[in-house]
Amino acid sequence: MAHQTASGVTLGISAAAPATHDTAGFDALTFIPVGEITNVGEFGKEWALVTHNPLSTRGTKKGKGSYNNGNLNPSLALDPDDAGQTAMETALESDDPVYMAITLQDGTIFYLVGLVMSFKPNIGGVDDVVTAATSIELTPEQILKKAA
Repeated sequence: MAHQTASGVTLGISAAAPATHDTAGFDALTFIPVGEITNVGEFGKEWALVTHNPLSTRGTKKGKGSYNNGNLNPSLALDPDDAGQTAMETALESDDPVYMAITLQDGTIFYLVGLVMSFKPNIGGVDDVVTAATSIELTPEQILKKAA
């Protein structure tokens, strides 16, 4: 498969931590699907640029400093009866991380760890669906990728 669409992608959430931070540990978890997701968003490691300008060479030397795994901003239609959305709202009130599985159309799974930072209902106009804007800050634990 050369490419795939986002249709069929799922986001699952678990408050339970895996016994080990590897695919086997995450595979053993039970993830609650977050319903009505319309966009998961981007995520992944990004390094801070560190520069140094020696006077004698005048050139900028570059290196990698700290890294940040980024954040997820899933968009969703608000469903007060959805167990996954309820789990996100519960995690919002906790300092503990949640454990997530993003499953692609082809079965590839990304395992992530993050802190739910916001879950905000968004009530638009008469022809709009009531949505929720969410933010999950990813922790520095390795993002794992399990091939399909």
